[in-house]
Amino acid sequence: MRCMIFVKATADSEAGVMPTPDLLAAMGKFNEELIKAGIMKDGGGLRPTSRGKRVRFSGTNRSVNDGPFTPVEDQVAGYWIWEVKSIEEAVEWVKRCPNPMPGDSVIEIRPEFDAADFA
Repeated sequence: MRCMIFVKATADSEAGVMPTPDLLAAMGKFNEELIKAGIMKDGGGLRPTSRGKRVRFSGTNRSVNDGPFTPVEDQVAGYWIWEVKSIEEAVEWVKRCPNPMPGDSVIEIRPEFDAADFA
């Protein structure tokens, strides 16, 4: 099962506060564990939403909105794509992850659809 793992944004990440060298090292070590286990397929950190844009669709019309976007806790600061046996396995890996933010944080796990879901 493929899952997308979302690191939810915080006020710090939206303000552009960069991770400390210690956190970068801890996350690098965790990512290496994921790679060695064959789980991590992709991942990355995202710039604050103030650097982003949204394209809204309404029928054939398109409109573009500049960031920042609110509420902060609904935004995404980073992600991984993982291949796991089950969502429970993904939960166990997330529980081993260093806290990705200086304060409280949330990581969300979302399974992808697969071809059988559309049959």
